[in-house]
Amino acid sequence: MKTVGLLGGMSWESTQTYYQLINQGIKHQLGGLHSGKIILYSVDFAEIEALQHSGDWLQAAKRLSDAAMGVQAAGADFLMICTNTMHKVFDQVQESIDIPMLHIADATGERLTAMGIDKVGLLGTAFTMEQDFYKSRLTNKFAIDVVIPDKNQRDLVHNVIYQELCQGIINHDSKQQYLRIIEDLAKHGAQAVILGCTEIGLLIQQDDCNTPLIDTTDVHANAAITAMLTP
Repeated sequence: MKTVGLLGGMSWESTQTYYQLINQGIKHQLGGLHSGKIILYSVDFAEIEALQHSGDWLQAAKRLSDAAMGVQAAGADFLMICTNTMHKVFDQVQESIDIPMLHIADATGERLTAMGIDKVGLLGTAFTMEQDFYKSRLTNKFAIDVVIPDKNQRDLVHNVIYQELCQGIINHDSKQQYLRIIEDLAKHGAQAVILGCTEIGLLIQQDDCNTPLIDTTDVHANAAITAMLTP
């Protein structure tokens, strides 16, 4: 079994889901007392969040690159950033280490392609929904058209992530608002909706709506399990 390195803590609320899903998946595949070989570096999210909202992505990339080098030195065979938004600095982090990284949008694109979906809605932080680093990868690499909510809806989605979900707050009213936004995306032609922030799966599950949901935490964790068990 290969050892996966996780850059987590962004937020820890979803990082614990990664840890759980990977260990459950390894146990399911291998049985018995097997669990995943995992090296986890968990950052102080307040520091990263401040860099995000000040636009200092260069310093954010340096913070994650330093963490990645530590995880590599500890013996990881490959690395994952346990958050969608920080894939904005994916290339800089990859350049800082010698081991490969699994991109969350690649895992998502592969899942969508397997489902036969070529038009998808995207929920996430404002950075993920509005900037090109995530959407363009899906479009250019997988020929998937990406639609996003309107400005007021994007603000709501973003604020719920930072003010509630990243702080462990699950609000029924926020859930209903998210579900209405998902319905609107479906009306605009989205065949499925990406839960493109690793915390959204804490609020919304597939049983809550008819539109197919792609939980990026689950998709990314499953990609890790496959990589860990591939010779």
